[in-house]
Amino acid sequence: MSNPAVVGFSGNLTRPSKTRAFVDLIAQDIASRHGLSSRTYDIDDVGPSLGAAKWARDLDARAQTILSDVIAADVLVVGSPTYKGSYTGLFKHFFDLIDPSALRGKPVLLTATGGGERHALIVEHQLRPLFGFFEAFALPTAVYATDKDFTDGVLRSEVILKRAAQAVDGIAILLGNKSAVRIAAE
Repeated sequence: MSNPAVVGFSGNLTRPSKTRAFVDLIAQDIASRHGLSSRTYDIDDVGPSLGAAKWARDLDARAQTILSDVIAADVLVVGSPTYKGSYTGLFKHFFDLIDPSALRGKPVLLTATGGGERHALIVEHQLRPLFGFFEAFALPTAVYATDKDFTDGVLRSEVILKRAAQAVDGIAILLGNKSAVRIAAE
């Protein structure tokens, strides 16, 4: 990527996707607040070569470009729908193709979606350890949204939108733009 960028990556397997819309909303918020470019991808964008790939070199050209964009991102926003208490298998497989040192120190904002509250700890018990393995800097504030937080595929919950804004504030601190941090009087 030629300029500083925010890249969103969603583990959704179908479209339309609440997870992709959620990841994209946050990625665009970060980009607009900091004058960065933003791109969001999902498993469908990566395409069919992902399933058969044992190594990054096995991916087709489009998938390799997406993998390169994820690695080159200045800020990464990741999210997955919850399947049986965890992220999707192809989401994990995509990250399995990345060199373990490639994401070291990279700011990563963790998100997930699920059918109900009982899966809310996916961000802490599944995503945080995954990005800890990469030695990425997973922001302290992660965001989980349930189906009831969306209306017609759009995030509408004020509570979740406020939490997402809090997570985005964490990025502002990392990027050295403390003036962009919203101080909420509560």
